Amino acid sequence: MSGVLWALIALPLAAGTVLLLCGRRADRASAPAAVAVMLVALGLAVTAAYTEPAVRAALLSGLPAELSVDGLSGLLAVTVTAVTTLVLAFSATEFGPRESRGRFFGLILLFAGSMLVTVTAATLPVLLMGWEVMGATSWALIGYWWRDPERVRAANTAFMTTRTADLGLYLAAGAALAANPSGSLALSDLSGAGEPWRSLITAGLITAALGKSAQLPFSFWLSRAMAGPSPVSALLHSATMVIAGAYLLLRIEPLLEASGWGSTVVAWAGVVTAIALGLVAVAQTDLKQLLAASSCAQIGFMVLAAGVGGTTGGTLQLIAHAAAKSLLFLISGVWLTALGTKTLTGLYGAARRYRAVGVLFTVGALCLAGLPPLSLWAAKDVLLAAAFEEAPALYVAGLVAAVLSALYSAKALWFVWQPVPPAESVPDTEPGTRHVPSRALPPLAVLALACVALGVLAFGPTGAAVSRVLDAAEQPTPKIWEWLLSAALALGTAGAAWIWGNRRVPLPTVFSRLFGSWLHVEPAAQLFLVRPVLALAHAASWFDDRVLDAAVRGAGRGAVDLAHWSNHRLEAGVAGSVSRVAFASRSLGRLARRPQTGQLHQYLAQAVAALTVLALVFVFVK
Repeated sequence: MSGVLWALIALPLAAGTVLLLCGRRADRASAPAAVAVMLVALGLAVTAAYTEPAVRAALLSGLPAELSVDGLSGLLAVTVTAVTTLVLAFSATEFGPRESRGRFFGLILLFAGSMLVTVTAATLPVLLMGWEVMGATSWALIGYWWRDPERVRAANTAFMTTRTADLGLYLAAGAALAANPSGSLALSDLSGAGEPWRSLITAGLITAALGKSAQLPFSFWLSRAMAGPSPVSALLHSATMVIAGAYLLLRIEPLLEASGWGSTVVAWAGVVTAIALGLVAVAQTDLKQLLAASSCAQIGFMVLAAGVGGTTGGTLQLIAHAAAKSLLFLISGVWLTALGTKTLTGLYGAARRYRAVGVLFTVGALCLAGLPPLSLWAAKDVLLAAAFEEAPALYVAGLVAAVLSALYSAKALWFVWQPVPPAESVPDTEPGTRHVPSRALPPLAVLALACVALGVLAFGPTGAAVSRVLDAAEQPTPKIWEWLLSAALALGTAGAAWIWGNRRVPLPTVFSRLFGSWLHVEPAAQLFLVRPVLALAHAASWFDDRVLDAAVRGAGRGAVDLAHWSNHRLEAGVAGSVSRVAFASRSLGRLARRPQTGQLHQYLAQAVAALTVLALVFVFVK
């Protein structure tokens, strides 16, 4: 069945490349072609999840490329392909004829293919390839409307923030190679590395995962990513990119435990993010920003699950969150198109104006709030049971984050279900179409149905079957009081939030300023990281331009001057010496020619003179 896995990876990547190369020429056929490709990929993903194939191919000497499907990656592959298919089906009605549809759908397919590579990667080199392509295509999708400078800056911020964290993946790959010079970089073997390499691998992977999943301190990039089209937000921030980090942490859970410290760091990073970004979501006045902050908070639960060994609960949370959040993001796009606004005050009565969409939004928001019997309530209790077994403090912190989930979900519902205000009291907005395409409703209805139906995966024999599929260690089962406590907290908080809204009590100004601006993390990053790096870069540039270049130019001028001096002084002296030697040689030659007359009596006289001189020498010497 290896062909199924190769086809699952290659099909969206190849189709996306073709659509990108065709560009505008593929606009008419791009949407149906993309949906058809992902429907086939969905069938392949289901087949792969059932058969669990593995493939291996030559990559580098001693470093083969390996892909494999097990319980975790199989469930993720099905989730990715299913949500991508629904988002593509919705997007067919979202983009008008003036948009570059071929580019959009081509990028979506490339992005989905790279996510599938990331999910099925069995070795670090393959994981790096999928990770990098996923980051590049997310940058292109967030900045899809590239003529708007603000959107391009938002895409750059998201890309550079995640790229900074991605350096941890390279650190981990280098440490893994140093720990095992024979070349095996299989993810399943990382926990067996010796120290200090194991700690370096753990630190690198945790950093990369937290950055990709927008956990603190990297969360602010997800706020900027909201500048992209709503279908992009629905896909990137529900079932693909931002859950890639959480998936990686669930995948390397044995490494986190073997490190001795990784599990604790990951668990607390997740629960702190869930609480802090839950408060950020409560303070938002923009629906997409509220949903973005809630994505960070909900993914914090998945990260918490990875830290406490709650693989089953974390996976269920991931799948349920994918359905709920993609539904809510898509509906926010519907209202943005219809009403021309995404502010909560501008969405007064939106659910009353468009009843079908309002009901579907309510299902997604109630699921996000953790109300029973919807899927996120069930999934959250399963992972919180694992947290309770690990440390009661983590369980209490998780309950606080769950309460905040109910609070910000009820806030969103309160605004959209208010009576439709008079036209003169509506804030100025961009002109909307005042129309919701009927073809957009079926994908939304499927996602809403998933929010309701997926909860069954957490209960009884079905939950045990999921744990067996994941090959997870024995997972703690929530007790009755835990189910009841979480349900009571969610219902009570949602009711209190509704009453608070009806009384028109504003949030404290200090709270709104602190949490409404995403904890000022981006300005802090600019102050303590970006500006020092840029200052260092400018200093290095100045040193290069002023000092190094001046030194090089001075050395060059010195060499030229030395050449001129040597030419005028040394070479002239050498040439004079050579000339004098030649003159002396010629003079000696002329003198040597004089005795050579050719007359015998002169030769005899010369011989007599020479013998006489020799005789005198002998006489005087003795």
